[in-house]
Amino acid sequence: MTKRKADSQANGSGQASSKKLKPSLAADEARKRFRDGLFDKSVLDSYTQEYATSAPYKHAVIHELVDDKLLRSVRDEVRNNVQFTPKETDIYKIHQSGDLANLDGLDDESLAKLPSLLALRDALYSETFRNYVSSITGCGPLSGRKTDMAINVYTPGCFLLCHDDVIGSRRVSYILYLTDPDEPWQPEWGGALRLFPVQEARNDDDGEVAKTPLPDFVKAIPPAWNQLSFFAVQPGESFHDVEEVYHAETKEKLDQDNGRVRMAISGWFHIPQIGEEGYIEGEEEKNAKNSSRMQLQGNPAQYDAPQAKPVKVDNPSSSRGEFEEADLEFLLKYLSPTYLTPDTLDQIAAHFSETSSITLENLLSRKFAQRLKDHIEEQEKETLPEESAAIEKSSAWKVARPPHKHRYLYQRPSEPDQLRTSQEESPMTELLDVLLPSRQFRQWLQTATGCTIESHDVMARRFRRGRDYTLATGHDGKARLELGLGITPTPGWGDDEEQEEAEEEEEEEEDEEEEESTVKGKGKAKAVEEAAKPGEEGGGDNQDEEVGGVEVYMAGDDDDADDDAAIYKPGGDDDNTLFFQAASWNKLTIVLRDSGALKFVKYVSRRAKGDRWDISGTYEIEDLDDGDEAEGAGEESDEEEFNGFSDPGGDESESESESD
Repeated sequence: MTKRKADSQANGSGQASSKKLKPSLAADEARKRFRDGLFDKSVLDSYTQEYATSAPYKHAVIHELVDDKLLRSVRDEVRNNVQFTPKETDIYKIHQSGDLANLDGLDDESLAKLPSLLALRDALYSETFRNYVSSITGCGPLSGRKTDMAINVYTPGCFLLCHDDVIGSRRVSYILYLTDPDEPWQPEWGGALRLFPVQEARNDDDGEVAKTPLPDFVKAIPPAWNQLSFFAVQPGESFHDVEEVYHAETKEKLDQDNGRVRMAISGWFHIPQIGEEGYIEGEEEKNAKNSSRMQLQGNPAQYDAPQAKPVKVDNPSSSRGEFEEADLEFLLKYLSPTYLTPDTLDQIAAHFSETSSITLENLLSRKFAQRLKDHIEEQEKETLPEESAAIEKSSAWKVARPPHKHRYLYQRPSEPDQLRTSQEESPMTELLDVLLPSRQFRQWLQTATGCTIESHDVMARRFRRGRDYTLATGHDGKARLELGLGITPTPGWGDDEEQEEAEEEEEEEEDEEEEESTVKGKGKAKAVEEAAKPGEEGGGDNQDEEVGGVEVYMAGDDDDADDDAAIYKPGGDDDNTLFFQAASWNKLTIVLRDSGALKFVKYVSRRAKGDRWDISGTYEIEDLDDGDEAEGAGEESDEEEFNGFSDPGGDESESESESD
């Protein structure tokens, strides 16, 4: 993703070392470390031609780059002596070494264990090879002093999502693969470097051209032993990702595939530094300025999809007070009777006022939930086209874009001039068109949260396994309600046992009660301690980490610029994780989100048993400082308690939002 520290594959700090290489390699010595014939003019010319004619943007692939004996020795040294740290953010999940630029700083005993790795690093950043890369790409001189490389290991379930590598003084990005030399990597294992095309759109008002990546990659380069892939880093152009390394069907198959370990040296060549030939004073600052300008030129965000479409509420305060019998009868078509009793609503409101968030099991009534589940399960059985354009042409789904921000399928409520046909209607469109925009549901939500709603914006989302996600985005502005109704029918997301128990309790409760008594407010209220649980308790075991799909709220923190943007461990002791919820069935989460809270949906692994489905809603509310925001929230509600997620648990540290 553009301009993100979290994109860095190079090292744990995001900083490249400017330590001068020692000693500088002579041309003859450098060439010995590469394969025979690599530097022949005819070979160089062929790679230069390949690079010039490549698409979707200029790139090249060199097979058998390094002397095979040297690279095998490097691989052995790495496997025996290099430590790796698991890293997981919104944008990647990998195992990473430290910064290889710091090899010179190791003590003699440690350095003695890595002589081949040091020899390879010096060869890659030698003047001889830098000139070779510069000649192929035409990018200009490259720094030999500023080295920037690390070893990344992708095991099954690891991935890196779409971004363009534009940070600081980077000029050329490269990947040198150290996969098993005796067990060739198979493309069906995943792990390919994938390149995305860019769409250019001209603004009719000022004629500026905005560039934005399309949601589907057009070229995949599978890993291969001793293969180098590289391209010039170009703002708004060089978008790429690393395909998930896929799990084997069985442990026995994984053993046969030697674990499917995608090991590679990843790094960048930088522009010349002070004292180096080709150094231009102020070039890095100028490049950064031009990069920012290019990425904002033509306002590319106007072509993002979906765009916010808030529907204003004419008279927000009209949905106050007790429910009329007709209103309850309407809500009973969709909501469980449990959540329509005054006692339960009072308990929900009290809980929400204290925590600014709540999770409600089995919100939808049994009959409607079954209709919805049947519909979604039928949808799961149908095969969608691979290409986004084909999906949008053949179904009601649209594809969220651009992929360096998010990718998923979505449906919006119908608009007055877009009435649905009977074939297009379904329980899901009934939620979008009937229940969620209704005055009755708004009244229920206001009663449950004590907030006065000014507008609503809802959509249905489908996150395809092995494809979809949202990356961390901040929220600027006043606090707002965010609603998430989990409607994922498949198991295996981390809280299935808890969900099954809640469903059994709900069925027993409904069997004992008659709807008529509930309409009149006489039904037995289910205790909120059982029905309403905070999201941090709903994460279950580690299954959600394995298959993704978890929705995470995090505190934005820019205090340490060297830290990755969003490293997190759902359910762990990370203070930055404010709230998270695994994909689930018939579970509603309501969050009061303040400015400064980051939010994302973790990439859904192909290992998941199905797609992740939800209804996502944003509700603008009256300013909480107006003094009347807590009406209906119970006597315990307090203005200070409605502080959203920017200051969780009384934490004194301030949070700042992170923008994409």
